[in-house]
Amino acid sequence: MSVAESQYPARWWHLLDDGRMQCDLCPRDCRLHEGQRGLCFVRKREGDRMLLTTYGRSSGYCVDPVEKKPLNQFYPGSSVLSFGTAGCNLACKFCQNWDISKSRDMDRLADAASPEMIAQAAKKLGCKSVAFTYNDPVIFAEYAMDVADACHAVGVQTVAVTAGYMHDVPRREFYAKMDAANVDLKAFTDEFYVKLTGAHLAPVLDTLKYLKHETAVWFEITTLLIPGKNDSDAELEAMCAWIAQELGPEVPLHFSAFHPDWKMTDIAATPAATLTRARRIALTRGLHYVYTGNVHDTEGGTTFCPHCGKALIVRDWYKLLDFRLSADGHCRECGGAITGRYQAFDLKDQFGPKRIPVRLAASAA
Repeated sequence: MSVAESQYPARWWHLLDDGRMQCDLCPRDCRLHEGQRGLCFVRKREGDRMLLTTYGRSSGYCVDPVEKKPLNQFYPGSSVLSFGTAGCNLACKFCQNWDISKSRDMDRLADAASPEMIAQAAKKLGCKSVAFTYNDPVIFAEYAMDVADACHAVGVQTVAVTAGYMHDVPRREFYAKMDAANVDLKAFTDEFYVKLTGAHLAPVLDTLKYLKHETAVWFEITTLLIPGKNDSDAELEAMCAWIAQELGPEVPLHFSAFHPDWKMTDIAATPAATLTRARRIALTRGLHYVYTGNVHDTEGGTTFCPHCGKALIVRDWYKLLDFRLSADGHCRECGGAITGRYQAFDLKDQFGPKRIPVRLAASAA
């Protein structure tokens, strides 16, 4: 793919009276002089236009189990073609993918692909969906939306793995193209967001409420628990109460374990007991589907029926050990409806826990 093709005209900006250009994609509202880039680094002013410098370019592709996104109630056991670009519009000091999201080295983006190539590769590889992940798809929204259109044309679904930090107008256009999302709710205090991510909490909550009340997008929430930063009983109680009241008890919530990385190597990894405690608080608050991640916890990975309490989808890491749901998402024990997206499924057909790096050109040929 040529340099010209990677200098794609970006959307959602306007010129200010003082001559600067304001990016209207996310609440950062970056104001740019000629040649400057936004905090995300991939949206650049060139004359009287803004460019998306990573359109059509990726840091690599992998076929993953969909549970790795994590999405536990979106076609469980299926595979997803995952990719990202570079950059991010948050500045998380604990970033677990910092080598991609914090990269300013465009040469890292070795794999070039059109939206149609990605869609055809996913179909050929037998993937149920394509996930925009590794870094936040908000900052490459134009590319992700074009890929989504190409995927839908061949019967492949799309997933956004995102921090949800986005303005209302682009958010509406972006999620009109998505079938599912996993949204990082990084904490439940604005102080945490300001000090550790350089952002604010309110826009993320707005995204979650928008997804629930104004779209048909299936979404799940992930909170990375960091010892001493966002794992107190009081904060977890408040967060789970908000989810139950504003989003409803059927939205799945994942608690995952932090490991020391990027600029927070002085904090120990999250103990498994912290995730178990958080899960217990969420269940006590009435949430129906609460999971633990980044730890070996079969109970915390299992989907239980909120009606009769039976274990319906038993997981050991990303391997499904049992599956007791009908094709239309009902418990085979009591007949109760289980929210999510499902299809006819046999355990022997699951993708399993493997992760397969792929070269897209070869896959789409």
